[in-house]
Amino acid sequence: MSNHGAPSAAAHTDHGHPQPLVKLAVGAIGVVFGDIGTSPLYAFKETFAGHHPLAVDALHVFGVISLIFWTMMLVVTVKYVTVIMRADNRGEGGSLALLALISRLSPGDTRSTQLVLLGVLATALFFGDSIITPAISVLSAVEGITVVEARMAPLVVPIAITILIALFLFQRRGTARVGAIFGPIVLVYFTTLAVLGLVNIVDYPGIVAALSPLYAASFIADSPLAAFLALGSVVLVVTGAEALYADMGHFGRKPIRLAWYGLVLPSLMLNYLGQGALLMVTPEAVANPFFLMAPEWARLPLVVLATFATIIASQAVISGAFSVTQQAIQLGFLPRMKIVHTSASAFGQIYIPAVNWTLLVLVVFLVLGFQSSSNLAAAYGIAVTGTMFIDTMLLAVLVLTIWRWPIWWAAPLLAIFALVDFAYFASNLTKVPDGGWFPLVIGLIGFTGLTTWSRGRALMQDRMRDSAMPIEVFIKSAAAAATRVPGTAVFMTTSPVGVPQALLHNLKHNKILHDRIMILTVVIDEVPYVSDEDRIGVRELGGGFYRILIRYGFMQEIDIPAVLRTVENCGPRLKMMETSFFLSRQTLLASDKPGMAIWREHLFSWMMRNAESAMDFFKLPTNRVVELGSQVEI
Repeated sequence: MSNHGAPSAAAHTDHGHPQPLVKLAVGAIGVVFGDIGTSPLYAFKETFAGHHPLAVDALHVFGVISLIFWTMMLVVTVKYVTVIMRADNRGEGGSLALLALISRLSPGDTRSTQLVLLGVLATALFFGDSIITPAISVLSAVEGITVVEARMAPLVVPIAITILIALFLFQRRGTARVGAIFGPIVLVYFTTLAVLGLVNIVDYPGIVAALSPLYAASFIADSPLAAFLALGSVVLVVTGAEALYADMGHFGRKPIRLAWYGLVLPSLMLNYLGQGALLMVTPEAVANPFFLMAPEWARLPLVVLATFATIIASQAVISGAFSVTQQAIQLGFLPRMKIVHTSASAFGQIYIPAVNWTLLVLVVFLVLGFQSSSNLAAAYGIAVTGTMFIDTMLLAVLVLTIWRWPIWWAAPLLAIFALVDFAYFASNLTKVPDGGWFPLVIGLIGFTGLTTWSRGRALMQDRMRDSAMPIEVFIKSAAAAATRVPGTAVFMTTSPVGVPQALLHNLKHNKILHDRIMILTVVIDEVPYVSDEDRIGVRELGGGFYRILIRYGFMQEIDIPAVLRTVENCGPRLKMMETSFFLSRQTLLASDKPGMAIWREHLFSWMMRNAESAMDFFKLPTNRVVELGSQVEI
């Protein structure tokens, strides 16, 4: 890393982006910008016709356009595209990757607990966002049919639910086979946004002056309360900005920046200017300015195109939820879950059934409960602004303590980010009674689950470590006395020290030891990828005992048998038919020992019972696994 904190080129290409820049940029348009690209469907309309309506006049139209433009410049262009995307953890982005990066570069930092809690909270809020985005995006697109034919209004909710159910049912098939068409469709969509905007700007060219910050200032000075409440809708134009950072690992920094500056930003701003121009000419178009920008003959095709765009945007958010869940599992914040890899060639194409069906149920609940995109807009924004605010706080730690940027210009920049984020977050808090409570409830549930699992695992490992026998003592006393049988036994344990419980129980009940015993610990590092050269560590303990450490990055797929076949320096190569895997299955007993509240201990116990078995998670051969139970008080 250079003196100014920008990652080196080599660091960014750890897992490579060999495709041409333009091709990657088109792919990024389809995946990364789907969410922010669908904002014109509802954001501008909600500012004027939402829960805090504004009069359709020059002051408000020009003021809102000005706020939209400068919000996109400050939040997306400066904060995310220019600054935060420099903070890649070996090429990967997102709140958890940023947290892991800070932890890796500042080990032993006294603020680590607080930083972890912030990263976990951002992750919990992201799950709230993943539920609302498909619901509001698809609903807002389908509502376009009421512009074509008002009598079709009763069909909006059933059609939206049908599309959403089909979308979630499709997830198990994977997105690799249709991923190639995502980019071109969204490319056509963004081009359509720009053309619609230009056509309407021609009718009222003076709207271009709204790009001046003076109009935002005039709006705020004239109606400070109305402007503050309007921020809650204006922020909808940048929903999806965090996806630029989170999806950086799939495409790389340069393609995302090229797509943003070359197409996405100009198209979005032309469209918002076009909507503003339409309202200046036809104020009654405030009912649905996006679809009313189009001539009557083009509205039905526009509804179809917008629906495709929202499906793609929703697909990207759902895939993001899978990726974040996988990261949380690997980093120890969630129990093991079944993860299905849907593509043999495209890394990162995963499907997690438990997450998929939970999202589906909650998304359908939202659509049935809120009925319209306007009602859902009240629930939207809190999760996004909360995540953005947390990203700013984590960025401040990175900039000031690790990158060590000069305080005289880093502090003002961070202060501007924090002020903007706080203003938008505070404005969205006014939506809590009207639906903003939903993402907060989801965030609270997610935060409780993530922290309970992380704390419970730490307590359980501490209890087991306290009662563990030193391995040197065990080898001296047991190796010579026990009967040795042919073959290899692999005992898996989370602790890199002491004797695994399964090994003690096996000796106690079966009175034997295998000729070769491997005590295996899997460690997930705070980097996305660990190279094959750094994957395995072997230490001979004597008496046919070996301690093996296998390292993975938090974005990598775990396959223990595949790695063990390559292990050297511990006797002959492993043969699966001569190897037995011993796992310890703990039964947790809630107790009044200091650690967690009793209800959290019961929650942790329930999560552990419902976790995917270690046998499936580590891809162990089913006919070579022996599970031995034990009880642990926490």
